[in-house]
Amino acid sequence: MSSEIPPQVQNQLAQLQQVQQQAQALAMQKNQMESMKKESEMAIEELEKLSDDAVVYRAVGDLQIQSNKDDTVTKLKERLETLSLRLQSITRQEERISKRFTQLQEQLKQAMGTQGQ
Repeated sequence: MSSEIPPQVQNQLAQLQQVQQQAQALAMQKNQMESMKKESEMAIEELEKLSDDAVVYRAVGDLQIQSNKDDTVTKLKERLETLSLRLQSITRQEERISKRFTQLQEQLKQAMGTQGQ
């Protein structure tokens, strides 16, 4: 029995590692988006507690700009919608990556099974 790994199996292992790295990167992105979404939701909740004539500031880059409550709520809701869409996209990508990972695992099992015979 040869201890060398066939090139096809080496290729499949490399693909499996690459898919695993992609899954980890997506998980990190998803956590970041979920955190940003939660922050936006909390900000909207707090803004809605304020009176309509309250002085509100919002961050624009490194600056804090005075704004009115309605404009700020509108911008936050738009951001919330964008983050929700991005989260849906990441979830779909995670599902595809998961299927690909499972597929590659099965291929490797089969390749290792036939190699051992």
